[in-house]
Amino acid sequence: MERFKLIVSESLRSLGANVSTTLAATVTVLIGMFLLGLFIAFGSWVVSWSNHVKKELVVHVYFCTSDTCAQEATTTQMNRIARAASASALVKRVDFVSKQDALAQMKLKHPEEVKQLPTNPFPNSLTVLPKRGDDVEKVAGLFQSTPGNGVEKIDYGKKTTHKVLRLAHVIEAFFIIAVFLLLAASTLLIANTIRLSIFSRRREIEVMKLVGATNWFVRGPFMLEGVLCGVAGAVGAVILLVLGKTIALPSLLHTGPLNAGSDVRALSFPLNALILIGTGLLLGAAGSGFTIRRFLQV
Repeated sequence: MERFKLIVSESLRSLGANVSTTLAATVTVLIGMFLLGLFIAFGSWVVSWSNHVKKELVVHVYFCTSDTCAQEATTTQMNRIARAASASALVKRVDFVSKQDALAQMKLKHPEEVKQLPTNPFPNSLTVLPKRGDDVEKVAGLFQSTPGNGVEKIDYGKKTTHKVLRLAHVIEAFFIIAVFLLLAASTLLIANTIRLSIFSRRREIEVMKLVGATNWFVRGPFMLEGVLCGVAGAVGAVILLVLGKTIALPSLLHTGPLNAGSDVRALSFPLNALILIGTGLLLGAAGSGFTIRRFLQV
């Protein structure tokens, strides 16, 4: 306990004696954590949006009609296809769309064009929703047109689907890489800032080592300084994010580009704040601990 009190008192004394480097380290953490918080919020929103887009991917299975095939699909054939689709582990839901329902839906979308149709040209069909958007092509493969199954056409927007999935994968990879790079850059900035404080006290460290102080006893005050600077900077970043969330976010959600649907949302703010504070704490301690290693060799 006495040793811990000594470490704490040494850390506070050093923070007070080196106000400029302390402020620089704290501001560095604040900027890094603020950018990290923004990127986590925006990046998680974009990933949520990509998942939302993938959920929109469906497979349309169109059955034969008397106008398109030699023989129209029978009720037995359509039921067999629907049951096989429902039994697949890749499929979340199967909806049957009759030709009457298809005509009614088209009347709502294009009433003028539908009025000019002499008969109902739409076939019976199935709308198949995959459990995962990435499996849409596999689900389409379940309905490969073979003689006698009553299926005329399978449509899942192949080109559009590939573009959507490729974009979603790029977004997810970019998010992971950018977070890693931002954390690495923040660690280096914090380490360089704290190095100034350690360098100015290198003589003191040498004396402590020469009188028998252990490496952890010497390292303790500096690591605690880094922790305090990291937490202070992270808390400052959270305060700035709270102000931004209160002032700017409502307009973006209701009228701006982030209004993309009720199921598209960023990581919850309390969890984001905890991540920032924990990251600031770890970065401060790691930056101090690794930086002082070279000065412990006396």
